[in-house]
Amino acid sequence: MDELSIEQIIFKGKRIEIAEEQYRIIDQSFDFLSEYRKDKVIYGINTGFGPMAQFLIDNDDLNKLQYNIIRSHSCGAGKPINRENIRGAMLSRLCTFVAGKSAVHRDTVDILKDFLNNDIIPFVPEHGSVGASGDLVQLSHIALTLIGEGEVFFKGELMKTTEAMTKCGIKPLKMYIREGLALTNGTGVMTGIGLVNIIYAKKLLRYSILASVMMNEIAGSYDDFMSEILNSLKNHTGQKEVAEIMREISASSLLLRDREEELYRKDNNREKIFKHKVQPYYSLRCIPQILGPVLETINNTYKILIEELYAVDDNPIVDSDSGCVYHGGNFHGDYVSFEMDKVKIAIAKLTMLAERQINYLFHDRINGILPPFLNLGVLGLNYGLQAAQFTATSTTAECQTLSNPMYVHSIPNNNDNQDIVSMGTNSANIAQHVIENSFQVMSILMMSLVQAVDCLGIEDKLSEQTHTLYKEIRDIVPVFKEDTTKYNEIKDIVAYLKK
Repeated sequence: MDELSIEQIIFKGKRIEIAEEQYRIIDQSFDFLSEYRKDKVIYGINTGFGPMAQFLIDNDDLNKLQYNIIRSHSCGAGKPINRENIRGAMLSRLCTFVAGKSAVHRDTVDILKDFLNNDIIPFVPEHGSVGASGDLVQLSHIALTLIGEGEVFFKGELMKTTEAMTKCGIKPLKMYIREGLALTNGTGVMTGIGLVNIIYAKKLLRYSILASVMMNEIAGSYDDFMSEILNSLKNHTGQKEVAEIMREISASSLLLRDREEELYRKDNNREKIFKHKVQPYYSLRCIPQILGPVLETINNTYKILIEELYAVDDNPIVDSDSGCVYHGGNFHGDYVSFEMDKVKIAIAKLTMLAERQINYLFHDRINGILPPFLNLGVLGLNYGLQAAQFTATSTTAECQTLSNPMYVHSIPNNNDNQDIVSMGTNSANIAQHVIENSFQVMSILMMSLVQAVDCLGIEDKLSEQTHTLYKEIRDIVPVFKEDTTKYNEIKDIVAYLKK
């Protein structure tokens, strides 16, 4: 799957099909374990789970064992994880099983495919995972619905799983050899949430770059801060790419200034005190340097998440090619956890940049060209976007607090069997909170930018891309002089930025 296909499956409900060759590989793994397990002790197949692995299970109870792990571990708490995150989690689990190293029956693959294709969303509480042995609790809630128990969301309604299954002609999954353990043991939930996070992070970065070009157009900045020569001398790939994107966006702008033309010609240097800033504030001038590492972080995290999506991340691993079953810790979520911490730090910094840009636009003594708070009404009687800054500032402050790392907060548990854990799902959930906050701050910035453009009457001089952005935001928020509520418009802009 390419990036677009992954996004379409998660967000748009694109149908999934499984090739016959993939079924052959799945069947081969299942058939191998069916024979190999005889007269052997294999974790989770004829032993208990976790610290209970020292107990051998009677043959008559092996099937019950697989049901027990699902039911006993369905003990999450908190609000339900949203549709896109759960679709991402089920997609991640499906990709693991299709690799043919988990020895699940093909029915397990089919029911995950059927849930995705019918948009049946298991009810999964947000709290429960420590991110080692994977996402045991949340994955158990998904598995619970696959066996026909628990609850699901179907067509916007929360209902008993059996009701949704009946409507779609799906039969509950039965346990074969290790379906219970395989379904609950892996990094699927943190990976699914991570994929959603990175899709949204990319959108935020795109709009941050667009907004930053428009900021410099409004300020009438000299354009050499984005020059190819200057940025290439810093060596960093991300910085150079951001600068290149900015040059491409601003190519058709009539508002950016040429430093060589205005300041390097002798006959133009007649001012003793320059009315126009020779160098703008950092929140305008240092965009490539600030967003470059954000871009590189997002790109690297996407790479790691794709590797995790296609990874075999359960335990034990059943390898029919080598003829052996391997016990290890592929369920450990450190890769995802660490990347989610990096992303939330990067997006927190992007949010801080947006908040400072808002402050520049609102602060008349700093920008020197705009009315206070972009107020087109009567000063003192009207307030423009004054109060919107409170929302942007407080939300940015929350991002800063939430950007503290989760990755290092391991707490031993499970009778110290899980003595060092990743907290990967917590990390992904908190990163998602930061990203959601960032969209809210970005929406206020967008509202501010278009109001600033109208304050100066420069719409027709914007670049083609920033002009398109201006028009689309103005379709949501018409120019205003009188004080009006803005909370619905902020929400509508967030929806626009996310689409």
